[in-house]
Amino acid sequence: MCPGYVGIIAMELYFPSQYVDQAELEQFDGVSAGKYTVGLGQARMGFCSDREDINSLCLTVVQRLMERNGLSYDSVGRLEVGTETIIDKSKSVKTVIMQLFEDSGNTDVEGIDTTNACYGGTAALFNAVNWVESSSWDGRYALVVAGDIAVYATGSARPTGGAGAVAMLVGPNAPLAFERGLRGTHMQHAYDFYKPDLMSEYPVVDGKLSIECYLSALDHCYSVYRNKIHAQWQREGSEKRFSLDDFGYLVFHSPYCKLVQKSLARLMLNDFLSHPSPNTVTGPFTGLDVFRDVKPEETYFDRDVEKAFMKASADLFERKTKSSLLISNENGNMYTPSVYGCLASLIAQQTPLQIAGQRIGVFSYGSGFAATLYSLRVTQDHTPGSSLDKLVSSLSDLKARLDSRKKVLPAVFSENMKLREETHHLAPYIPRGSVEDLFPGTWYLTRVDDKHRREYARRPLDDDLPAEPELVRSSGATEHIPSPAKKMPRIPTATASPDAAVSN
Repeated sequence: MCPGYVGIIAMELYFPSQYVDQAELEQFDGVSAGKYTVGLGQARMGFCSDREDINSLCLTVVQRLMERNGLSYDSVGRLEVGTETIIDKSKSVKTVIMQLFEDSGNTDVEGIDTTNACYGGTAALFNAVNWVESSSWDGRYALVVAGDIAVYATGSARPTGGAGAVAMLVGPNAPLAFERGLRGTHMQHAYDFYKPDLMSEYPVVDGKLSIECYLSALDHCYSVYRNKIHAQWQREGSEKRFSLDDFGYLVFHSPYCKLVQKSLARLMLNDFLSHPSPNTVTGPFTGLDVFRDVKPEETYFDRDVEKAFMKASADLFERKTKSSLLISNENGNMYTPSVYGCLASLIAQQTPLQIAGQRIGVFSYGSGFAATLYSLRVTQDHTPGSSLDKLVSSLSDLKARLDSRKKVLPAVFSENMKLREETHHLAPYIPRGSVEDLFPGTWYLTRVDDKHRREYARRPLDDDLPAEPELVRSSGATEHIPSPAKKMPRIPTATASPDAAVSN
């Protein structure tokens, strides 16, 4: 029997301990005031020193999720990583994370890395959900990790960088359950953003084409999603029309915050154009009749359309989307974790009562290009100690964690970018960045040997304790020096149905 209410049970985020202020970066770069802060909608940008790479980010976020939720590593049967930060053309990030599983003796863990720009995390999440719902499921949890370091060459794209990782625990009876059959996907070929030079972290970007691809994918995905939910409703005997009002909240992949605001306006344009007889005298469509005959594919860069529908959707944005941009605004674009950082930001700033029973629309986009709009239904059970209450509580410290970071001068940020550029794929290499500046519990790179093998250690959770033992490589094999940390008991998979109101 297929398990019910499959979705996200727990979430954990990691972002770097240092950031650069975008207003100060404007001055440093010699651009007009407001170009990054107003034009892009960005306040701060997190970045990594040479002490961190994609492996260390993912090690950190996985161990943090397991520790904070009291989970044992043998309770996980699938682990999949979504990333576009490639430091090895063959060996996956997932295999590096498996070092955390060694004390448990659990090597029976399916899954591998999934890559397509910023969409890889969503593909990994879909694979995890499909696994739990399939005949392959063995009753254990799936663990999905999305992580990236977004860096750009000096120029106009650099302020749209960022870094971070998100880990999500997937299983049945989840507080954030996937609505079955409600996904609108659009995939097409385009060279809007790509990374053909494996010796560089920097992408090749066609900025205008990238925006056009993003918005056109949003149009297509929304159309497919609406058709599918209309079909569901018709089978249930309802002729109701779907609109943005049927989403309690909407979160988007966020390359920069202003694009998200424009995206919500774009969905309102879609509602307006698809409505057989919209009210342009009163309500949200007031005064928009002049745009009744526009063709969507001709409006991607139409300032009049954009301005009118951003104004018309301003209230919706405040109520349904704005709170999701906390991480994006304060840390920047994280690529694959971006949309899930937005989801976590939304949850962190609501009470369980506020989001209970709500439908959350999620739009994920990856250049090249691939996109999906899907929806999650939040459980109705918001009582103290419920799975929803635990999820909200676990994310409630996001703002405090952001505020605890260290601000560095733009010149220091620039020096770090130059160092990463010069040492990317360098071997042998000893990192120069400060370990003391990292958050407690952060995994970091200790060295790269002459065969490009990377070694890591963990900064202790308590500064009075010695550092975690290194994960040491010798003779081409991996030898793990066991940590004295106490193993947590395995948490059995729940079987009780949370509530009948959650639609699957």
